[in-house]
Amino acid sequence: MFNHAFYGLSGNPFSKQSLKVKDSYISKDHKEMLSRLSFLKEVNGVGVFTASPGMGKSFALRCFEQSLNANLHKMHYICLSTISVADFYKQLCEQLGLDTKGGKTAMFKALQERIYYLFKEKRSPLILAIDEAQYLSVGILKDLKMLMNYQYDSLNCFTLILTGEPHLNNTLEKPINEALKQRISVHYNFKGLNPDETEEYIAHKISVAGGTKNIVAQEAFQTITGFCQGNPRIIDNLMTNALMLGAQLEKQTIDSEVIMAAANAQTLG
Repeated sequence: MFNHAFYGLSGNPFSKQSLKVKDSYISKDHKEMLSRLSFLKEVNGVGVFTASPGMGKSFALRCFEQSLNANLHKMHYICLSTISVADFYKQLCEQLGLDTKGGKTAMFKALQERIYYLFKEKRSPLILAIDEAQYLSVGILKDLKMLMNYQYDSLNCFTLILTGEPHLNNTLEKPINEALKQRISVHYNFKGLNPDETEEYIAHKISVAGGTKNIVAQEAFQTITGFCQGNPRIIDNLMTNALMLGAQLEKQTIDSEVIMAAANAQTLG
């Protein structure tokens, strides 16, 4: 049980459940992704964002969605695993309130008509975000390109955002996906938090929970940086374990010793 009161905290600063958009730490990766998403929204282009698990790409996507003017844009989010083309169409039709009967051909026609209607008549172009896109099959990638083909391929009617793990880049490099790759107007690979950002990230989260940066000894940040390699999720897990362990040991300051013990427990776990 995490005794957050020991450090004068209102709760666990590093809990995923307590993460709110308004309290987010704006890292360089986060800022770069939001900037590129804003550009995509204006040009109705294709964007690809890749990062290792836990780097914050899905959270950045959520922040972007909440920043949208609901009268002008609505983002539809799909988190895919390994599904068929028909199942993908069904998911997208359901998102857009369309009938899923009649098979793939009927759904494809209905989707193109709805997308064009949103663009031309409603003036509220679709923003489609597909998370975990590294699992997309060749068939779905091919049909995504076909969905974007309007007026002899002279018109961009919606924005497509693909986010996934780094091997999504390898998938898009395959010759069979060349047509879709040529449509990509924005491509960003997360770099992770640098040492200064790691320190700022931890201090920011502790501050949001009502604590002070002094809870963590200055020399401990180097140990944290070495173990976490700029990955926010690993930092969150490590700091949660460190605060729990520190409270159990009644240590007023989280030092390198506590961090190493927490890291060892995390590795063994």
